[in-house]
Amino acid sequence: MSASMLDNQIPILWTFRRCPYAMRTRLAIKASGIEVYLREIVLRHKPSEFVSDSPKATVPVLKLKNGKILEESIDIMRWALEQNDPNDWLQILEKRKEYSERFLTNLDGPFKNDLDRYKYASRYGLENTESLVHREEGSKFLSQINRWLKETPHLSGERQGFLDIASLPFVRQFRIADPEWFDQQDWPQLHTWLQTFLAWDQFSLIMEKFKPWDSTQGEGILF
Repeated sequence: MSASMLDNQIPILWTFRRCPYAMRTRLAIKASGIEVYLREIVLRHKPSEFVSDSPKATVPVLKLKNGKILEESIDIMRWALEQNDPNDWLQILEKRKEYSERFLTNLDGPFKNDLDRYKYASRYGLENTESLVHREEGSKFLSQINRWLKETPHLSGERQGFLDIASLPFVRQFRIADPEWFDQQDWPQLHTWLQTFLAWDQFSLIMEKFKPWDSTQGEGILF
């Protein structure tokens, strides 16, 4: 089989390094051991090839070898781990289905809404006092996570799993908005959980910096 034919068998992942949705997909893909061609983009200069693959033009996007496009990060995570899940990250989704669905809905819905309006207040035309209202609302979700982590060391149980990987990049962002304030909150379990994640070698691996993709780079970076 020629090199070009082999290239066509490898999925293409459009990504942006600092996007938490993209982070969690890269973590799942790396855990699965599946190779993809990574194409880093600059959000203000989106390649025409990216927009052609996904007209909604938001990362992450995974283009499968059969041409199918996956545009939701949770779907990409599931797809990768359904191919190979050596760490049993998907187990929690079946073992505690209702809990998992409710958690992911709250994470990607109300919590993400509050995170954005707290961290990027000016983008939404919000005053500081309004931003702090969203910080307070988001903190309620983080307090709940801290309570859950008193029961088990990870949201997915005794071992790290899907719910942890899906949420930690967003908790990281919440902290970045005001690290001093965040670190002073009475969330001992959550702080340990987050710091363990930040020190994890796999996290460092998926945060490696790559040049933005252009057509001169071929298929992309083998990831």
